[in-house]
Amino acid sequence: MTRLVFLDPFALSRTEQIGALLPDGWELSVAKSRAVADQLAALSGADFAVTADVPVTAEMFAVPGLKGVHKWGVGYDNIDLDAARANGVRVMRTTGSNAVAVAETALAMMLALNRNLVRGHMGVLEGKWLKSECAQSSTRLSGKTVGIVGLGHIGTALARLLAGFGCTILYTKRTPLSAEEEQALGVTHVALDRLLRESDVVSLHCALNEGTANLIDAAALAKMKPDAILINAARGGVVVESDLAAAVREGRLRGAAVDVFATEPVEPDNPLVGLDGVIVTPHVAALTSDGFVPSITRMIANMVAVDQGREPAGIDIIV
Repeated sequence: MTRLVFLDPFALSRTEQIGALLPDGWELSVAKSRAVADQLAALSGADFAVTADVPVTAEMFAVPGLKGVHKWGVGYDNIDLDAARANGVRVMRTTGSNAVAVAETALAMMLALNRNLVRGHMGVLEGKWLKSECAQSSTRLSGKTVGIVGLGHIGTALARLLAGFGCTILYTKRTPLSAEEEQALGVTHVALDRLLRESDVVSLHCALNEGTANLIDAAALAKMKPDAILINAARGGVVVESDLAAAVREGRLRGAAVDVFATEPVEPDNPLVGLDGVIVTPHVAALTSDGFVPSITRMIANMVAVDQGREPAGIDIIV
């Protein structure tokens, strides 16, 4: 029997869905909670583990018999890769599988912020008719300059969605696209400083690593237009949350939409929670009901390959 454990606790209905997709001879369990003791107990006797947001530490990689850890998504900053290598545990991910979902969420956030949809919605619920107030600061996305920080699968999907809005699209990336690729996608590579200065919307889609940790701090935010908005559907650690909250509160930035936080689940005293001009969501950008089965099926195929001594899809291998 091959035992698979999901480290992020979730509903029984999800367990049943995933169980139905497993091959014969595989058994599924789910960790009781995010507590360290419950995580280690869940891993005891497991062959494979799947994590979305739960950190996979050196102590967890040292559990005897663990063959592989699969990231549900793309970003692997919550996985100790050195410990994985030291213990001979394979690490995989579903590269690009949720790219369109995240890109659509980022686009929805841009539109919601620009058109004051959440403010208007809440006003109606509270018995207020904020038509004039919303209209005064409502803006179109069409024709604006959008800066994409990180043009991987998600950033590329977003650029394609924005093509229909006639936006000028700037991007930053460690390795720029070729001139032909840029022309086909309708994007222009620029330095981060220029992107921040010229963009009406800055959308973050970069990985969290030593080079991007706290990338958007007070100094970076000061370079942005005061009527610009910031979208973070990347990782919470890319942004200094207190600096972003201060910029919005003090009117140095028109607004922000945040799907990811430095600490998750987000703490109730996080300065972005409940702040006017800020939309917050519980790290759901990548999650869709119609994308669930394809993502799980791909993860299972990767783990089955490792279990059988074969290589999983090349683009999905981290370690």
